[in-house]
Amino acid sequence: QVQLVESGGGSVQVGGSLKVSCAASGYIYQNCGMGWYRQAPGKEREFIAYISRLGATTYANTVKGRFTISQDNEKKTVYLQMNSLETEDTAIYYCTADLNLNCARLWGQGTQVTVSS
Repeated sequence: QVQLVESGGGSVQVGGSLKVSCAASGYIYQNCGMGWYRQAPGKEREFIAYISRLGATTYANTVKGRFTISQDNEKKTVYLQMNSLETEDTAIYYCTADLNLNCARLWGQGTQVTVSS
């Protein structure tokens, strides 16, 4: 069974940086791409960033220029480097992986990121 395990969340002050990671494990024969979403209290889950198998990236306008998504294909891991963090970035961050047959989307369990002033 394929699983996604996130790590690296925590608390940071405004202007600080955090890096979250998400590792996929299990039988994976096709990785179409991986990404990140977040959900703040009282708000809907929103797209943050995506990286394709070949390394093409897409970002939400709210994080463009501050966040960087990257991957290690050998380790089946995706990273999200978050710089210049703002209080509005406080949320649970979820990773996604589009894997195997039909590039089916799998979701991680989420990791909390809290930015305080």
